[in-house]
Amino acid sequence: MDSAEFHSAVYHIVRQIPQQHVATYGNIARLVGMPHHARHVGQALKFLSPDVNPPVPWHRVLSSSGAISSRGPGTDGAARQAQELEAEGIEVIQTRSGELKVDLQRWGWNPEPGSIDINWS
Repeated sequence: MDSAEFHSAVYHIVRQIPQQHVATYGNIARLVGMPHHARHVGQALKFLSPDVNPPVPWHRVLSSSGAISSRGPGTDGAARQAQELEAEGIEVIQTRSGELKVDLQRWGWNPEPGSIDINWS
């Protein structure tokens, strides 16, 4: 699978995450069939055009701990992601260290491979 195919597969899977649910980068990688490529899922979402149609709900993808990944110093990406999740009714908490997190037990989407549409081509 080349980079463009991987990105297409990621977007296809992420579009299937139901509202009021989240998935992890690792879970998306597993569903795409490349379980050791969680960081690549993050990169695919980083390069996502805001004009892509149909839209990809990038905000529903989190780290394996349920944390919203920082976009680096001086950026507002984590706050924007938290706002998008809260607008869907997902509870986002701020830890004592300032990290934004979602309870994966409550809000997580964990379909088994083979139980969702993976035909992205």
